[in-house]
Amino acid sequence: MTPTRSVLLDLDGTLIDSQPGILASCLAALRALGHEPYQTLDIKRTIGLPLEDMMQVLLQPYGDDRVGEAVAAYRQHYGESGLLGSEPYPGIGSSLKEMQQAGLRIYLATSKRETFASRILHHLGFATYFDGIHGSVPGGGLDHKPELLAHILSQHNLLPSHSLMVGDRRYDISGAHAVGMRGLGVLWGYGTRDELETAGADQLVESTADLARTVLSWSVGSNLRARPLGGSFKSEALCRWRSRQREFPP
Repeated sequence: MTPTRSVLLDLDGTLIDSQPGILASCLAALRALGHEPYQTLDIKRTIGLPLEDMMQVLLQPYGDDRVGEAVAAYRQHYGESGLLGSEPYPGIGSSLKEMQQAGLRIYLATSKRETFASRILHHLGFATYFDGIHGSVPGGGLDHKPELLAHILSQHNLLPSHSLMVGDRRYDISGAHAVGMRGLGVLWGYGTRDELETAGADQLVESTADLARTVLSWSVGSNLRARPLGGSFKSEALCRWRSRQREFPP
């Protein structure tokens, strides 16, 4: 019996344009710490990073190392209003529907806090397309893409050779390769073509209109064939996740 094909999707910059809501929450966090950021603060290069890393970058110009406080202020604002400032990219709903109807299992794999990601997908009416919604959890156990992807593969008993990661940043591509998956880069998000190519994206997609077709082409074996495991990182990521199972149960 042929294993079911699965596609793992990033959220910010892949399914939704979340920059307005993220920017509002970043500004609120900086102001909560007593700073006066410009309304035109450029956060594009930080979207996709784990939140702690993002806050560290934004605090650096102020010589401020209160990352924990900034993260807490950000999450409070984002949970209250920032997460609603997200819009799906045109055609994403149709792409998800097409992939679901073709029999693919669909999972969300985001560095965003899982509870926020779930609320966004339900708010947009996309949650019904997903077989699993996964993101970061309290305590930082799944903040980074390799650990998160290893967690999803393990929890749902997925084969890396029959799973594809789709995202707009280098973290999505390198995370996929670390656990033996192929990485498909999208060009409508926050990462550049150069960033994705340098990360070794197995293929790039120019527009949302081509997303489902490209993913389904891979799923029938005509594109993006299985990637050899990338060294020992896959097993290391899985071991790290398994050691945290008691602290962060599925």
